[in-house]
Amino acid sequence: MNYQTITPSEANEKLKAGENFRFIDVRELYEYEIARVETAELLPLTRFSEWIGGLKPEEEIVVMCHHGVRSANVCQFLVHNGYTNMSNLAGGIDLWSVEVDENVPRY
Repeated sequence: MNYQTITPSEANEKLKAGENFRFIDVRELYEYEIARVETAELLPLTRFSEWIGGLKPEEEIVVMCHHGVRSANVCQFLVHNGYTNMSNLAGGIDLWSVEVDENVPRY
């Protein structure tokens, strides 16, 4: 089993529709302070061992980072460890600022 890829536009539609999923931003605090999606939960990758235990393998999770590389690694790790409903946000927050909200700064 592998993880899915979701575009920023698709994730935004899910948010607008009120779909219940966990939206996790694995960037670092300094990146989050530059640009953020308000509905995403900041769980920095460098603190992964501290927050991994709070995730449920069956919950729907969308993971994002700056461009989608770190989040893809997190998705792959989680799928390998029994998580079944994972999606990586394609293009990360950078593409989010292009597709969804131009007010989110690009860096």
